[in-house]
Amino acid sequence: MQDELKMSVSPICEKDGKRYAFVTFSDGGRFAEGKIPECEMISNRGFSEEEIEKLKEYMQKELPQLKKMAAGVNVFGALMK
Repeated sequence: MQDELKMSVSPICEKDGKRYAFVTFSDGGRFAEGKIPECEMISNRGFSEEEIEKLKEYMQKELPQLKKMAAGVNVFGALMK
């Protein structure tokens, strides 16, 4: 039995004038990390290839919302809690 799938979105990062964010998925011992706006997976521990494809499809489908989530992350506010 798998645990509930959890997702989190990083704040927007910038390097060499390119903006991006990371989307992480986890459920117990499994972990995968993707990068937006490319919607590519950059790490995977435990998810099948079929599941990774579904996570990439999810990121593509929800890209506008994921970008909004990344833009709304307040790192300093989270550290003060």
